[in-house]
Amino acid sequence: MKRRSLPVAAALAATAALLLTACGGGDDKSSDNDKIAGADQGAEKPEKSAEPSEAPAEDKPDGVDVSLPADMDLVFDWDKPKDKNEAAAMDDAANFIRAIYRGVDKRTSKDAAVIAYSTGEGLRYAKTQIDSRVDGGWTATGTRRHYQATTRSAPNGNSVEVAFCTDSSKFYGKEIKTEKILKSKPSIADFDYFKIVMVKFSTGKGLWQASQVFVETKAEKCR
Repeated sequence: MKRRSLPVAAALAATAALLLTACGGGDDKSSDNDKIAGADQGAEKPEKSAEPSEAPAEDKPDGVDVSLPADMDLVFDWDKPKDKNEAAAMDDAANFIRAIYRGVDKRTSKDAAVIAYSTGEGLRYAKTQIDSRVDGGWTATGTRRHYQATTRSAPNGNSVEVAFCTDSSKFYGKEIKTEKILKSKPSIADFDYFKIVMVKFSTGKGLWQASQVFVETKAEKCR
């Protein structure tokens, strides 16, 4: 059986972020709402471990490692929007996804990249995804494609919703001890639709953090 997404802890079920996995379907409740969820939410300051080791570049925080092992390939097949803020938010939404799988590879939800690129419910989502894999004794391998990305900004300019599809038909779970790769036949369960609310970090370093994560599993529109 191929395992991709993970069960979400019951404590998170009542939170503002809708955390749906391939183990259970659902609809994105915000799809008909023009207001971006979490648009009034400010970014929390990352922990000290996530701070750059040297002075950051003007438009990006420096020194945060989001590198992944060679057998874990996350492909972001999308075009950047013209709006500078939306382009930066999209870049860091990708870094948020990379940070989750870096945490899976490093076997910790406290990796500096996770702390840097997420806050609030986004941080809880990341920790749940990572910790569940760590507790289950497995990691990920293969290629996951991210595509059909769109962005929209909140009126205050401090929040951007980044939405995209994912194709995990070639992305598998792998048992740590045995290195056994867990596969199954391709199906609609391989396709998810994400909406990530990115908020601007207040220091002006160009950093955007994932504050909320909404996931529609078995997304027919992504197939």
